[in-house]
Amino acid sequence: MRALVRVYEAELIAFRRDLHRHPELGRQEFRTTRLLRERLVEAGLTPRVLPGGTGMIVDLVPPGTKPGTPFLAFRADIDALPIDDAKTEVPYHSTLPGRAHACGHDVHTSIALGTALVLTQALGTGELKQPVRLIFQPAEEVMPGGALDVIAADGMEGVGRIFALHCDPRVPVGRIGLKIGAITSACDRLVLHLDGPGGHTARPHLTTDLVTAIARMAADLPAALGRRMDPRWGVSLVWGRITSGSAPNVIPQHAELEGTVRCLELPGWREAPETLHELIAKIAETYRAKWTLDYHRGVPPVVNEHESIGQLEAAMTARFDDGSGPVVEDTEQSLGGEDFSWYLEQAPGALARLGVRAPHEKGVRDLHQGDFDVDERAIGIGVELFAALALEYGRV
Repeated sequence: MRALVRVYEAELIAFRRDLHRHPELGRQEFRTTRLLRERLVEAGLTPRVLPGGTGMIVDLVPPGTKPGTPFLAFRADIDALPIDDAKTEVPYHSTLPGRAHACGHDVHTSIALGTALVLTQALGTGELKQPVRLIFQPAEEVMPGGALDVIAADGMEGVGRIFALHCDPRVPVGRIGLKIGAITSACDRLVLHLDGPGGHTARPHLTTDLVTAIARMAADLPAALGRRMDPRWGVSLVWGRITSGSAPNVIPQHAELEGTVRCLELPGWREAPETLHELIAKIAETYRAKWTLDYHRGVPPVVNEHESIGQLEAAMTARFDDGSGPVVEDTEQSLGGEDFSWYLEQAPGALARLGVRAPHEKGVRDLHQGDFDVDERAIGIGVELFAALALEYGRV
């Protein structure tokens, strides 16, 4: 298998660099989709482009597979971020201002493509015994995520287990980070609007003092939410914007407060909106303010299933443990959101953190920063890991 992966490795690195030079934002990944489709068709596969025109699904089904046999699925996200690429010294830096693959999705995409190419060979030789689905997903960075586009297009129909990798610049290349249970957090966005009759600051008793009301909302809601919900759920309400007023002696008629709610556990994510509505109503009543809450659901936590983590660990250890050092390490839960969680509402599976930090790196690059880059050897490692799961270690 390793020899076969190396046959494609140079092509996959070149493919990744091409994507890096031409990053596309969520649901705008038309060029990326076209390149993927052309290469998959060239390999003899029949990809199905999603209805929105970006992203695709491709199945590999061994001859004689019984109807209803579940698929083992692998997901890659294909979109970029709306930030500038700061790596002007590399030949593959972004050619588009304000667009960059600063989260490693170009690596994820190249790994899934390589997995498709390797498994196509295994399909031809009869080594692939179970049906496999490759999901090239658009718009992971656009909440609530392009995973819902895939699910709406029946992309999870018949899937029995699903895996994904995400680049982690903290983990050295040649390793993966694993965690049973929640590995990312839920993330929702909310905008609170307060309205009331304004007036002169000399007569606040004749007005709805929205500046004071919005200030009390900003100060009291996070603490009140924390006391109303189980602390083990790790619910965190943090504000990022507060807006009200335009003059020092005028009480305004409108105020806004915007922020995010993050939760470590699913029960907290499910209960947070209703609890917030109750708390806001009580504070608003005190100040006689009319209110509306725009609560935008993001994503639930990614909750890794125990057996799927075991399969990842077995495949990684079998393929890469040469006795020189650990190839699997524990990883912590992130407060970031990841729409892979929507797939895990449909089938068991797991998200692993793929090591991409080069040995010569003195510091740790950060995701969603313009200087983010990877050790490209991680691409071949990811392909071999996915192929090993499909051929030997991934049981549906």
